[in-house]
Amino acid sequence: MAKQTELFPSAPRHLSPLKMRRDAEHKVWTENKAHLIARYLRYFVFITKHGAYIDGFAAPKDPSNPNSWAAKLVVESEPKFLRQFFWCELEPDRAKYLEELVTSQPPVKPSRRYEVLVGDFNKSIDQILASGVITDKTATFCLLDQYTCECEWATLEKLASHKAPGHNKIELFYFLAVGWMPRTLSGFTKNVDVPERWWGREDWRSLQSLGPTKLQLKFEERFRKDLGYRNVYSFPIYEHDRGSGKQMFTMIHASDHDEAPRLMQRAYRNVMKPLESEEQLAFELGGKPLAMV
Repeated sequence: MAKQTELFPSAPRHLSPLKMRRDAEHKVWTENKAHLIARYLRYFVFITKHGAYIDGFAAPKDPSNPNSWAAKLVVESEPKFLRQFFWCELEPDRAKYLEELVTSQPPVKPSRRYEVLVGDFNKSIDQILASGVITDKTATFCLLDQYTCECEWATLEKLASHKAPGHNKIELFYFLAVGWMPRTLSGFTKNVDVPERWWGREDWRSLQSLGPTKLQLKFEERFRKDLGYRNVYSFPIYEHDRGSGKQMFTMIHASDHDEAPRLMQRAYRNVMKPLESEEQLAFELGGKPLAMV
């Protein structure tokens, strides 16, 4: 087998997060979250020609609106270069939507692998990473669309450290609920182990007084310093309220790939535009299959 080529050059090209936000022609609303994910992954696979997708909280937030469901949009996206799907859901009655999604998929070549894992994602991740499917050479993307404090810091550490040194880490889409996080944290007078596991430290109360910008900067710093990601940028997601709304989420994109921020910037800028043709993306992003490792 021919040696796979590194996807991106080693010399980093940094972009200003503020400039990336201003490059968006419109605010990205909460109802566009799933489309942002699917659009970025579409760019991603045009370059890698393969990939594994982990969704830690995969059931639809609004079953009546499948157009807002990331798992469905991603698996149905063309071309079908993603090969392995791990969909996790805590509640059995919500996991049924994932099982139905699996059975609705048409056969494709090469074949795809689907796994629905019912239970706490913070435990299911051990099974996923121990499966042998995600190797050092597997381009892997993980969506963490939590409500508030569901994704524990130890889980992020497992994802970030899974691949051997010298290989690019599993890429993360981490949704941080900046719009109501201070109120949520102030409500933890009991079960304080929950926010402590989420933040991974005992000083989680220090986050209660932070606004959206300072809160996301705290997380960006830890993603870089504690998890070791080379490129970490935040993208604001707003509540749609008569054309202007409050920031509800920050999507933190963490990657070791030096071109990944540019792909995310493009997805964020274009999320409400018609999809580019496969021919256009093949010309702009394609070429020989490269390894995103």
